[in-house]
Amino acid sequence: MADPSNASKLVLVTGASGGVGAEAAKHLAGCGYPVGVGYCRNGAAAQKVVDDIRERYGNALAVELDYASRDSIRGALDTLEKYFEQPVSVLINNGAIAQEKPFETITDDDWAHMQAVNLQGPFAASQEVLPAMRSRGWGRIINITSIGGQWGGLNQVHYAAAKAGLINLTRSLAKMYSREGVVSTAVAIGLVATEMSAGELQTSAGQEKVRNIPAGRMATIGEIAGTLEYLCSDAGAYLTGQTLNMNGGMYLG
Repeated sequence: MADPSNASKLVLVTGASGGVGAEAAKHLAGCGYPVGVGYCRNGAAAQKVVDDIRERYGNALAVELDYASRDSIRGALDTLEKYFEQPVSVLINNGAIAQEKPFETITDDDWAHMQAVNLQGPFAASQEVLPAMRSRGWGRIINITSIGGQWGGLNQVHYAAAKAGLINLTRSLAKMYSREGVVSTAVAIGLVATEMSAGELQTSAGQEKVRNIPAGRMATIGEIAGTLEYLCSDAGAYLTGQTLNMNGGMYLG
């Protein structure tokens, strides 16, 4: 059941045109939050998410947001604030890019672009939403990271490094702003059942990965969204600075 008080807390989910981000946007809208559906390139898919939310739950708006550009981040936040007549209270840094490449072949441009989108982008977005959160004495910054940022990477070293940095950014934000009511947490995802992962599951290597998960299966996008609901709530406030490992037992650190 939607909490009426959530209507005064605008949520921005980046990378919400599909997968975990789209499910999170829909789930939180069902909890009564007005939702900004952030996308970088796939505006049509993001609009479908918005249409679904408006039909079933409440209000939502698709906004273009390129993590590699602070101007784009500022523009998206301004658009949302004008449309909903309130600043963002919950920022879910979900948008990211991935690139599988042997370490020896990663170029300087590959590295720089990965850090710009997967680490600098969430840093800039967090920096931009903080003033309004601090002035209201309430805010949530939730960073979607990865098991790769915890145990390293083989063919995605630059991706793993950026996600590790995102975990530390979460801790730093929590140390600085929790006292002011701005709670920062991270969710480190393992293997998740999405359309993107469906192809991998058709391979023997992909099936072997699933067999090696202690839980015996991948996470569902609904499970991730349910965790985000808790982290957005007042009940999850004391978890500030923590990284929740949603990986089915793959990594226990």
